[in-house]
Amino acid sequence: MFSILLLLVSPALAWIPTEDWGAGNVTASEGDSGQCICHVYLPDTTFPADRVAHMQQITKDLIIEVEIQTKTLVSYEAKLEVYLKDLSDLTIRVAMLESSSDKYIKLDFELLRIELREFEALVSQLKESLNVSSPSLTIQNMTMIVNQLEIYDKSNLELIRIEFAKLQKKLEDCQQDQNFKPDNGNCNSTGILSLSKPSVIQLNAHLTAGYVYGGWAKDSKPLRGYESMYVFGAYSSPNIYDFYLYRDYDKLILRSNFKHYDLPTGWVGTGSNFAVRGHSIYYQRGWNEMSKLNVTSNGYDYRVLSEASSSFSYSYSTHQILDFAGDENGLWVIYASGESKGKLVVAKLDEKAFGIENKWNTDVYKQLAGNAFMACGVMYATRSVDLTTEEIFYSLDTRTGEEKQLSIPFQKFQEKYSYLDYNPTDQKLYMYNNGYYVSYNVKFNE
Repeated sequence: MFSILLLLVSPALAWIPTEDWGAGNVTASEGDSGQCICHVYLPDTTFPADRVAHMQQITKDLIIEVEIQTKTLVSYEAKLEVYLKDLSDLTIRVAMLESSSDKYIKLDFELLRIELREFEALVSQLKESLNVSSPSLTIQNMTMIVNQLEIYDKSNLELIRIEFAKLQKKLEDCQQDQNFKPDNGNCNSTGILSLSKPSVIQLNAHLTAGYVYGGWAKDSKPLRGYESMYVFGAYSSPNIYDFYLYRDYDKLILRSNFKHYDLPTGWVGTGSNFAVRGHSIYYQRGWNEMSKLNVTSNGYDYRVLSEASSSFSYSYSTHQILDFAGDENGLWVIYASGESKGKLVVAKLDEKAFGIENKWNTDVYKQLAGNAFMACGVMYATRSVDLTTEEIFYSLDTRTGEEKQLSIPFQKFQEKYSYLDYNPTDQKLYMYNNGYYVSYNVKFNE
């Protein structure tokens, strides 16, 4: 019977993985007495004390980290209890609000204060730009009312809403011609006689004056049930990435849209002068592509207007190559071409075929015009008179081909604007002026 003897040359053997021993470092032989002797030769005979110390330090660090994480979990548990209590309180408040329209929460008052600050800033700008009296004292009184109501913890939101309605009426009295009565759909006139004072509604849905490119509009040929719909789209650069749809004026003011279109890659708009007609949005894509977004089917379509030139834009901003418009007589696109030598061209569009039906040349250089719009088949061009005054200076009647030099001045809210579009359903002119919704009543010469 053979006995087996294993000779360990170094105690460091236990620290070296067996796969690192190598077949050449292990040999076996028979001893004098017939016993089996195994010889193991190690390359390193030094005990790895440095690795043991390293592992000990790592162990200490891990123990400290575990203690820190344990304390953090305890802290999170305490915070979670507080949050759960807040959530429970909020649930009770929501239930109270749902049970009675007279109940309110603190957020209501904060929103009212924001609206008051917007009113105050708006009135200050109106006073400077239009030289009208400012109801700032009324706003200050309303601010005091809001503060008092919150202190007394009374359910009087409806009273505040009534006060707001009164304030809005006073602003409208300052801004609009109260004698104006629209004669919708009537084109039996000799053209536009005058515009009312600008009605400055409010800052756009993004609440930033930096969104100066874009516009807001109503459908010039609305579908049944969408007669009061508004469309808004704007950005801080000449591109338009999305459109917001509001069911009516109140939803527009509350910034509560019922649809939001993020334009997909390849369909981003350029310029500002889009138009809404027949539940479709017509806008410029690139510099010579007429794009169409069908709000009913959510489908997209386009046509290339090859003769439109990117060298000519309106004086207030660049990239406004195609200007879409809708009026009592149909859908239009206004542009300039190399063939027209930079002068405006008016084209009537076939809405079904989405192509040019007819076109007329004008004597107006596009780069000298601030903007243009269509009303009763007549194209009107505008230009700047001074910092606070704009004027309609030219018209072309597409029914007769007659051109006229005009001088119809109107007040501007601010010097430059990116959008001007007439709507036949309410005979208003919609302007997008440095991020603000602005409108004018249009009075025709009977």
